[in-house]
Amino acid sequence: MMIVHPLVSVVDDDESVRESLPDLLREFGYSAQVFSSAEEFLSSEYLDRTSCLILDVAMPGMTGPELQEELTRRSYRIPVVFITAQGTESTRPNMLAHGAVECLSKPFSDVALLGALNLAFGVS
Repeated sequence: MMIVHPLVSVVDDDESVRESLPDLLREFGYSAQVFSSAEEFLSSEYLDRTSCLILDVAMPGMTGPELQEELTRRSYRIPVVFITAQGTESTRPNMLAHGAVECLSKPFSDVALLGALNLAFGVS
């Protein structure tokens, strides 16, 4: 019997994030796929298989919030955890008000990320 792990896709233009997060996500029991841009994610075969998205807020081209809007426009209901290195006091409340599960400031702890994923997957 094959165990299926929910797929968490990471969209971030920061290479260090794309290199480090998949290992941590696998430690948490998830499958992981990384993308360097929103456009790359949207054109990938993983769009329909993604159970949760970890999105950088500020990226060249389409931003994280713009990707979230595009997914909504296309009727995708994927829980979103935003991450940002450039957040202000209003960033987190604004992202949550627009439907994000959580918004974490970089650098964030493993515990904070796990908490956000638990929220996204409805784990208490």
